[in-house]
Amino acid sequence: MSAEGDIAAVENVMAKARAAQSSYEAGGSQERYDRAAQAVAWAIMEPTRNRALAELSVATTGIGNVPDKITKNHRKTLGLMRDISGVKTFGVIRDDPTTGITEIARPIGVVGAVVPSTNPGATPANNIINALKCGNAIVLSPSPKGVPTCERLLEHIHAEFAKIGANPDLVQMVPAPGSKAKTQRMLELSDLVVVTGSQDNVRRAYTCGTPAIGVGAGNVCVIVDETADLTAAAAKIAASKTFDNATSCSSENAVVVVDAVYDAFVAALAREGGALIPESNSHEIVARLWPDGHLNRAVIAQDAPRMIEALGLSGRVPEGTRFVAVETRDIGPDHPLSGEKLSLVLALYRASDFEDAATLVERILTHQGAGHSVGLHSADDSRARHLGTTLPTCRVIVNQAHCFATGGAFNNGMPFSLSMGCGGWGGNSIDDNLNWRHFLQTTKIVREIPPREPTLDEIFADYWLVAGQ
Repeated sequence: MSAEGDIAAVENVMAKARAAQSSYEAGGSQERYDRAAQAVAWAIMEPTRNRALAELSVATTGIGNVPDKITKNHRKTLGLMRDISGVKTFGVIRDDPTTGITEIARPIGVVGAVVPSTNPGATPANNIINALKCGNAIVLSPSPKGVPTCERLLEHIHAEFAKIGANPDLVQMVPAPGSKAKTQRMLELSDLVVVTGSQDNVRRAYTCGTPAIGVGAGNVCVIVDETADLTAAAAKIAASKTFDNATSCSSENAVVVVDAVYDAFVAALAREGGALIPESNSHEIVARLWPDGHLNRAVIAQDAPRMIEALGLSGRVPEGTRFVAVETRDIGPDHPLSGEKLSLVLALYRASDFEDAATLVERILTHQGAGHSVGLHSADDSRARHLGTTLPTCRVIVNQAHCFATGGAFNNGMPFSLSMGCGGWGGNSIDDNLNWRHFLQTTKIVREIPPREPTLDEIFADYWLVAGQ
């Protein structure tokens, strides 16, 4: 197809989405919106389809592993459905006689969503559910390797839609094969753009002329201090680091350990399958992990045996090694271990004390990952508050497996999401986990109320006592 034909095909998809959304909203009700969201959730959570989607995802993207994809598809979707259960997104959602304001929920329209290959099933499903819950239509632009999974997911969704009489044009994707030109046209024609993935895609979204929500780069740093339960911390870090072969942006990339417990923590990591690579050998890891200045695809999100072989560690690490922790001390663009690695490789830093650890984390985040999140394993809650008031981060995850906790968990209060806003530090318009609230707008009816005009003395009395009039 010609370039003009490609663009015309995208425009046709967007036109169908807009017509479907208009009808969806015109005949809208809370029941209708909720039912559509449930249909999408069951499309990915039904066990047979979930497994098939997970297997297809791993086979076509070459990253992650099937059991963890299945878990992710299920738990992320189940958690999201819990979050939106009973939430009003249709009609009057607030009526305050004190202010005289009535707030009415309104859809945004057609959402354009760019989704990554790391989670080609769970991320689109999350976006689709949020969009439909709020009365929108949605068009997806998956990464090239994520196209087969996205196509299969849409087949399942449309099959569920047929059962409830929902219009399949409410959920579509950019016609394959994808291209930057097609995605750009989709961005331009959307009413809201949501982008998860590369920072190039995020920047393109922010400059497309459509209101956009993008998320920042991950490069999670975790502090282990001298008050931590080292056995629990090591188990949680290992579970988080190895989940889906570290595809998550919330997977630990650096662990900063205070000197007083450094050796004991390394021993605890070893019991969890973490092999220590001394700093004297770190240059070998760097050379193999970034052979041409780019991350080695033979290592990215691969199972541990393949990762070990690609890094030249066969026979040099204990049998049963699940991940490696590479001792390092340097930070910055010339020291890639201090950045995101998308693999079963941790950078391990030694800090003299907690204050030094916090300084190291700040330097790492300033290099990469500002705004996303940090972790803390500690029995001193005041240290979490210190990090939350001094570091450039939107989340401080305390005594939890980081990749499970950051995007929402059943044992914390964060919204279930696969997209983490990073605030101004990360160049984003939101600092929250992407959730249903971001897919909704409101109309406010404003009525007259009795005046509430203060006197100057009520406003300035305390100031005048300090500064005079």
